[in-house]
Amino acid sequence: MFNRKNIPCLLFVVILLLSSSCRNIEEKAGELRVYTLKGPSAISMVKMIEDGNTINQRTINFEVKNEPLQIRPLIFQKKADFAVVPTNLASIIYNKQPEYQLAAVPVWGTLYLFGTDTGITNWEDLKNRRIHLMAKGMTPDVMFRYLLKKNGLIPGKDVKLDYSFPTHIELANAVASGKAKLGVISEPLVSMVIQKNPDVKSIMSLNTEWKKATNLEIPQTALLVKKDLAASSPEIVNKFLKQYQKSCNWINDNSTKGAKLVVKHKILSNEKVAKTSIPRCNIRFEYAADIDSLIKNYLNIFYKMNPNIVGGKLPDEKFIYKE
Repeated sequence: MFNRKNIPCLLFVVILLLSSSCRNIEEKAGELRVYTLKGPSAISMVKMIEDGNTINQRTINFEVKNEPLQIRPLIFQKKADFAVVPTNLASIIYNKQPEYQLAAVPVWGTLYLFGTDTGITNWEDLKNRRIHLMAKGMTPDVMFRYLLKKNGLIPGKDVKLDYSFPTHIELANAVASGKAKLGVISEPLVSMVIQKNPDVKSIMSLNTEWKKATNLEIPQTALLVKKDLAASSPEIVNKFLKQYQKSCNWINDNSTKGAKLVVKHKILSNEKVAKTSIPRCNIRFEYAADIDSLIKNYLNIFYKMNPNIVGGKLPDEKFIYKE
């Protein structure tokens, strides 16, 4: 027989079931927000962007930003589920707010010394030259200073460092127009400038010089994953990483088709530049857990130069995401 006294209990059970159901629907329907950087990072993701992938019924929403500092506040506000940033910035973010972990490295060194002053064949030739860098404390600046010292040159004394052009685009345009004779900049901007001005040449690969000086590769960019997502939905994270790995492999194997997608999604505006730059973007997906010691050694070099470059201290063991 139906007992009115049981109504409150029944209502409580119904509310719990409805609440649980709503949470499940919300989780399945919610977007996965991914922020990446215009250039090699976005190029490495372009196949995923084109395919419009979903994971466990959750749409992946990609947004391409021009500068790392545009992504940083989105991470601090926990708006990003995944984000690609320079590896030293990943360390800074983790040390200030350990809500994100480093899950993978997709880009392995894209920096070059280039310009119209082509009489340079070795480091000694840089003596008394003016080199333009985009900003103090950013990865290009730190790496170039380190390499100068390793090759017997004192930054600011033997070589003049000029920070007149504070962004990648401004520096690229300055070299293309002849306002700057020598600059340190990343692909794909190097290829873009060379096409605009045939007198501009790639003079030195900092990636090659870094390997000579340190016997290490350059894990230049980091894919961060929100720790809450990794804890609550590891299957989503792992599926995303596998899709990203496939995207990195695809762009390396399909530079012609890839160049069309790079232009289609407004990462670059020229297919020829895109096709030329793809092989020089050094895209290669590696799980962070598999290269833990390499990442630590890379950050340690920066830390010894200036602790602030990595956030005042080296990140702890929980910095690296492990399945």
